[in-house]
This record gives sequence, C-alpha cells and structure tokens, in this order.
Amino acid sequence: MPRLHQFRHALIPGTAMMLAWPIAGALAAHPVVAATSGGGAAAADVTDDGPHAGTLLLRGLKATRAMPAVRLGTDMNVTVTGNIARVRVTQAFRNTSSQWMEASYLYPLPQDGAVDGLNMVVGSRVIVGRIEKRAAARAIYDHAKARGQKTGLVEQQRPNMFSTSVANVGPGETVLIAIDYQAPVVPVNGTYTLRLPLVVGPRYTPPHTLTDRAAVADANAVTAAPVMDPRTGMSLNPTSITVHLRPGFAAANVISPYHKILVGGRADERTVTLAAGSVPADRDFELSWRSAAADPTLALFREHADDGDYLMATVTPPADLTRLPSPPRDMVFVIDNSGSMGGASMDEAKASLLHALATLRPQDRFNIIRFDDTMTQLFDHSVAATPDQIALARRFTQGLKARGGTEMLPALKAALQDAADGPAALRQVVFLTDGEVSNEQEMLATLGRDGGRSHVFFVGIGSAPNDHLMSRMAQIGRGAYTHVGTPDEVAARMIPLLDMLGHPAMRDLTVKVTGGALDLTPRVLPDLYAGQPLVLVGRTDHLAGTVTVSGTFGDEHWSRTIDVAQAQDSGSVARLWARRRIDDIEADRTLGKLDDRAADAAIGDIGIASGLVTSQTSLVAVDETPVRPAGTGLVKEDLPINLPAGWDFDTLFGGDSGRAAMRNADTLGGLAAAQARQLDLPQTATGFWGMIAEGLGVLLIGVAGLLLLRRRGMRA
Repeated sequence: MPRLHQFRHALIPGTAMMLAWPIAGALAAHPVVAATSGGGAAAADVTDDGPHAGTLLLRGLKATRAMPAVRLGTDMNVTVTGNIARVRVTQAFRNTSSQWMEASYLYPLPQDGAVDGLNMVVGSRVIVGRIEKRAAARAIYDHAKARGQKTGLVEQQRPNMFSTSVANVGPGETVLIAIDYQAPVVPVNGTYTLRLPLVVGPRYTPPHTLTDRAAVADANAVTAAPVMDPRTGMSLNPTSITVHLRPGFAAANVISPYHKILVGGRADERTVTLAAGSVPADRDFELSWRSAAADPTLALFREHADDGDYLMATVTPPADLTRLPSPPRDMVFVIDNSGSMGGASMDEAKASLLHALATLRPQDRFNIIRFDDTMTQLFDHSVAATPDQIALARRFTQGLKARGGTEMLPALKAALQDAADGPAALRQVVFLTDGEVSNEQEMLATLGRDGGRSHVFFVGIGSAPNDHLMSRMAQIGRGAYTHVGTPDEVAARMIPLLDMLGHPAMRDLTVKVTGGALDLTPRVLPDLYAGQPLVLVGRTDHLAGTVTVSGTFGDEHWSRTIDVAQAQDSGSVARLWARRRIDDIEADRTLGKLDDRAADAAIGDIGIASGLVTSQTSLVAVDETPVRPAGTGLVKEDLPINLPAGWDFDTLFGGDSGRAAMRNADTLGGLAAAQARQLDLPQTATGFWGMIAEGLGVLLIGVAGLLLLRRRGMRA
C-alpha cells in the first residue's frame, strides 16, 4: 500500500518580495490605481466569503490589483568576454505620488553571480556606493534616511538574491540606481549559455523553520509580496536587455528560447537585443551560442591583482561514454505538486517524469514520491521496472494536480533512504521541482549529512526556478542540474539528462599543480558526467607551471594537463575566485566543519577585501545633501512583481476567497505563533478557520466571565 505522510503549511508573515526591473519610457504607461499610505500596494479588491477546502493560506504573500506609487523600469547592459559576463542593471525609480517615498525590491542573481558595484544618480550627481559590513551599512542607510538624504542600500538575502532599497524619492522625482555584477558562462557539450534571472518566484516557508525572530525575519526577506493579479491586464517592471557577445571566437547558433531577439554585428562580436524593445519581468532571459569552428575544449583566463595572480581553467571530460558499461539503476523520482507548480509548470513536470519512465530498462528498479504539504510514496520501496509497474506509475503521474504548500524536506529524507538490493545498483534520485522554498540551508545540511551512495539530480521546472538551491544540492549530491522552462522543451532538455544518467560519472577527481602553488576552488571536487566541464579557479603569489586534472571513468583512467602560460588576460577572475571561496566556506558551515561565527568572519573579510556584496557585507550610497523637508513623513512601499510566467494564479492564491484570506491574514496575530509552535493543523480550510473562531469565542467568553466576577465582587 502507498504510504501517506502529511505536513501542514502556511507561508509567512511577510514584508517583501519587492522586485525589480523596467525602463524609463514605460514608467508612465499605467495610471496609479492606489497609492499606499503605510507600505505596500493596496490589497486585491475581493469578497471575503470564507476559505474553501483546499485554499492555500499564505501569510505575507499578497495579491494586488493596484499599480504602485513608485514605478520601476530596468535596463540591463551585458558584456560577455570569454567565459565571464559583466552586467550593469540600471533601475529607474519614478515616484508618481505626492508623497516622499522609500521603495524596496528583491532581485535575482545568476548562479555564481557576484555584486560588486553600486552607483546612485540624482539629477546630474553620481554617488558611488561603498562596501561596508552589513550592520554598519544598514546603520548608515537608516541614519541618512532619517535625515532626509537620498540613500541606496544593496543587501544579499541569498547567494542568488539581493534586495535594494532607495529612500527619500521626492514627489514626481526619478532616481537611478545602477548595480554591477558578474557571472561565469560555462560551456556544456560545446554550448555556452548565459542565464539572466528576471523574477523571484514566491517562496514557501515550512512552519517548523519559524523558531525565533531571526528565522521569521529571514523568511520575510525572501518572501514575494505583493504579486500583481495578471487578470488585471497590467504588467509590471518592463525590462530592456542588450548583450554584447565577445566570446573570443566566431559565435554561431545564437538563440534565446524564451524571448524573441535581434542579432547583429560580426560573428566574433555579436550584439543581441530584445525584438520587442522591452518585456515584462515575468520569466528568466536565456541566451546560448556555439563556436562556428571546432568547439573549444579548453578555456583558460588569468588576472594579475595587487594581492597575487588568479587563474580560471575550464576542463571538459570526454563527451562520448557510450562504450562504457551501464550498470543496473535504482531510480527514485521525486515530483513537486505544490501550489506554486500550478499551470504550465505542473504540465512540464508530469511530461518530464513520463519521459523518464519510458527510459527505464528491465534490469532497473524505481519508485515515485510526490509532495506538496503532504507526501505519498507510490511503492513502499523500489520495485522492478516491469511493464505493469511502469503503467501504474504512468497513471499515478497523470493524475497529479498542483495544490498545497512546498514541504520538500520530508520528500528529500524519504528519497535518500537506501533500500537497494546489492551494491551493484547505481542509485539515482531525480527531483522535479521549482525549488521555491525558503529553508535552503536546512535542505543543504540534510543532503550534506546523508553520506549515502545516492546521486541526486535536479530538474528545475518553470520560467523562474530557484537555480541556486538546486545547483548546490546537485553538486553536494554528486549529480547534475538541468532546467525545463516550457512544455516544448521537455524532450530537448530531458534526453541529454537521461542519457547522462545512463552512463557512469568521472569520479575520484584530483588536481595536481607542478611548478607552482594554487589555492584552488572548489576544494571538494564533484563527480562529472559526459559533456560536463570542471571549472577551477585558483589564487597564487606567482602564476607558473602546469595543472593536471585526473579521474576515473568506469575502469578507465583519464587525465588532462594545462600549461598556465596559455591563459588569456581577464579582469574578472579575482572576483570569481572570491565568490567561489565564499561558497566553499558556506559548504563547510553546512557540513559542520565551521561554526557560524568563524564562517561569518571569513565571509566578511573576503567581502571587504574583494568589494563584493555577501551575507556579511553590503553596498551603501548616500547623497550628503538633505532633500526631504523636516517634519515631512516618509512612506515605505514594497514594489509588487509579476507572477512568473506559467504559474497559475488561482492555484497559488486559492481563488477570490484565498486572496481575501491573505488580505485579512495580517490581522490574525496568532497565526505566526501557531506556525512557530508547529501546530498540526487540520487538513481542511474550514477546520482551520473554525479553530480560530472557536479560540476567539472562548477568549471572549473568558473576558466576559472575568468582568462578571469583578462586578459581583464589587457589589459584595
């Protein structure tokens, strides 16, 4: 019999998923429907008829039908040189209200992205931001805000997510905030891909993680709110993108799968723009290209800095491993059917799983785990991949519907339980999810402590998945990550992944440096699969010698040697090394090798030395001239976002009654406390609200009783 595990949910008290993008020309495109006087856009105009069974109650995640008082427009200017992308994101904040405003938004970063620059433009003045320890930067910002000075602050909330705030934007005024970051561009099977996230999907927060004020504050910092109701016909945050493509070779097959583009310029220096000029920020932008000649097999870049030399080397193992034997596999498929997967995402996940089931062989074993805020294992343990069992699995998959919260941790723990028969089976766990959860550290720590023999793979589903979490988990789980952005991509993205899963990885990787010394990252080398490159970044006092990477495919030895003298000059390797070293420190924290104090100190030192925004450092800019008149109030607004393309609004918000429940949730002071105590809430929405009503009734009866007793005592 299938086993059913149930876990209750509710998103969190929320401040802001205050997001970003657009461009000045589009800022006046829509009239202001309502300006807020206390923070955040106006709540959706819905009728509160009580929650229905199955309604998702997400406190802090609000729907809105009102345009914000502060309009946001974004221009992204990207230069790709070799294997590094430099990005300048220019945000135009236009205050359309008659009040002085403070605006904040949450912005996504690419995998391995590193924010290193902040400029604030006020009229003809350019104020350059400076890096400070996080607490000091916040204090500087708050002090300047209180004095009426224009000020900007950039803080990291996750390695792939930062928040930006700008204060004292006057009525009718526009302030520009320019943020610089860089990210590596890594070839896979000869194809280079640049991915620019444009929207952060709303994230589910498991109630058990809300253990103290710090945990609640952290959850609030990554919670998307408010979200524009797409049925209004209004879209937010228009974005224009220009990519200057200078890869060091003639680029061919320049493609963007999710946006229409225009490509101009010479083959070795392409210019790519959006065909529409600007687009709503509701899905990630992706650009891929190949070499017009033979695919490059080695990328080598170096940078000389005041504190030494830096090297980046990309080593690609053999792509054809079909001659190697493929052992029997024990495959566990984990599919997310929570509310955030509603709409096209659920279709993509189901189609991907059905595609994977079709590749099972008679010698394989398999199981399926589905999860929302409950969990079901199709079989008690893995079973043989017989036609009857696969047919049952197909029917189970086809019947899945998106609903409920995203309790991923129990599903991860269940998938890692190893009951495979015999050591010969290659155990592989495949997650199909958007990864939109706030408890990333708990997920990483659970996987890091497992120490089992499972290889964990992730398929990111939808237009804006949580790439960072899934990439990191795949790395710790000795697997790989791929992304399926639309239903049309299922076969194109799943076939290479499943082909990869059918062949052994290159394991036991080692790196040997001859004629010099390199402080290399990553320190823990992953397993590699066919076509997957290994990107090494190193630091040394003097760059010289060779680097040899060795490993084993099946029973075959593989090795490649690099002469560092072949490296090309680049101005971005030092920051990439710093970003990677921070990832190593976070990995050591996750695995218990470093305590929080030591990890925070090390990250803070690297952030200050390299000028990067980290969990311990922020960028702050202050215009020294006060502009807001003394005694004039300041209104805070968390800028709303578009719902990521493909997400189903009613599934996420539970229809009109769900939006009304969310509108009223902030008045329910006991909800956060109930989450923190990890109450086992009833399954039906009616029961949940019934408990609250009963509790309030008992409270009122008790108060009335106390008053009655007091009056009687006074008479006596």
